Amino acid sequence: MGEALYRKYRSKSLNEVVGQRHITDTLSRALTSGRVSHAYLFTGPRGVGKTSIARILAHEINGVAYDGSNYLDIIEIDAASNRRIDEIRELRDKVHIAPAQSKYKVYIIDEVHMLTKEAFNALLKTLEEPPAHAVFILATTEAHKLPETITSRTQRFRFLPISVEDISGHLRTIAKYENIQVSDEALHLIARHAGGSFRDSISMLDQAASLADAIEETDVRTLIGLPPEAAIEQLAIVASSGDAHKILVKLDTLYGDGYQPALIAKQLLVHVRNSLHDGKSVLSDQLLDNLQRLERVGAANDQKTALDIALLHFSPVSSLTIHATPITKPTELATPLPDANSSTKNSPEKVSAAPLEVEQSESQEVIINEKGESEPLPLWSQIMKEVKSKHPTMYSALRMARTEQQADEITLVFQFAFHQKRIDEPKNKKILVDIASKIYEQPLKISTTVQTEEQNISTKKQTTQHTEHKTKSGIETITNIFGGAEVLES
Repeated sequence: MGEALYRKYRSKSLNEVVGQRHITDTLSRALTSGRVSHAYLFTGPRGVGKTSIARILAHEINGVAYDGSNYLDIIEIDAASNRRIDEIRELRDKVHIAPAQSKYKVYIIDEVHMLTKEAFNALLKTLEEPPAHAVFILATTEAHKLPETITSRTQRFRFLPISVEDISGHLRTIAKYENIQVSDEALHLIARHAGGSFRDSISMLDQAASLADAIEETDVRTLIGLPPEAAIEQLAIVASSGDAHKILVKLDTLYGDGYQPALIAKQLLVHVRNSLHDGKSVLSDQLLDNLQRLERVGAANDQKTALDIALLHFSPVSSLTIHATPITKPTELATPLPDANSSTKNSPEKVSAAPLEVEQSESQEVIINEKGESEPLPLWSQIMKEVKSKHPTMYSALRMARTEQQADEITLVFQFAFHQKRIDEPKNKKILVDIASKIYEQPLKISTTVQTEEQNISTKKQTTQHTEHKTKSGIETITNIFGGAEVLES
């Protein structure tokens, strides 16, 4: 049986270690000057060389070759399976026994954060008063779980994730020795998805070598299960459009092709990051909110649902947006709509809105300007504009509401409860009340409700009727499952 490449190409000396120069240089100087500490703590992500350097250091402290031979005075302990106080008490009893062959007795305790509280207390006593011949090397991926009493008695070395360039170069060297034909693009993709881990990257290269005689980027994508970049870019465009039907269809296609939701979300995060880096996207509270939802997909119990919801929260991006508040016919308004600059601030009669369109129709409340174009209600438009400029995250939920206005109260009618819940948060409700009261120049109340099933059916009928023609301004009807929204000018 062949030896795994990550074991075969494990570093044997400090000079061979790649990507941790800040640590290897410090340890080399300490060994040269004879300043060996009684306790070291190696922290950092997995697969970056903590255990390898611990073994190298243990051998070089004793002046013996790291060639696979077993030495009685180099003892490795896996704290994950030897975490109880009994094992540490045994270590504490034996640590005072002099080395059998070497100058130092070196204990390497891997995943030390797994020790129990009682075991840590027993280890602490040994670290406080270690025998002169004992050296401890503790390694962990979760340093925050270690008691401060332990970390304060060690020399701590923080290992960094290996850079993509260092991993690519190291993989290229291994591929050359192993006569593996692999493209630079494939190596770069492996390096990017290794999470800064040499071990993971070498394992992926080893696995990819069994897929093809000449490894290309497409082979690595198949191995990892990554969607094509073109598919991710299309999904990002669809998500930004706010078209729920297209979003779900695109996701179903990716799911049907076998791509996992967590990897789709991860690739979307990379895509957005690159867009921000290249100046193609602008950072906002709403974008951060969307990115946080994507980041949580991998930890969700139902990853598909989590990704669906995350993308359905994405909203349209446009330099010009129009918010419509439909009612009956404009000519049937019993009372003129109040203007922000008007001396009379009496509220209009109750108005209700069909949520899906901005076309002039029998179910809309719009104002027709001199050009015959439809415009939204002036006061609500001002409210939406101020909310969008100062609170974009709240705006993404508010834009899904239609309004009903009577006396000193504005009622927001949502199609979905999670939009209502966002606006009903005390902080958001206060912000909205303050903005509306300021614009109306009188105290106002804000209430929310969710559209009933009968209203949903009525809304769908209205939508079907209106999708057959365009408005005079040339703005096409948009159907959005979330209810009243913006219309983006094409």
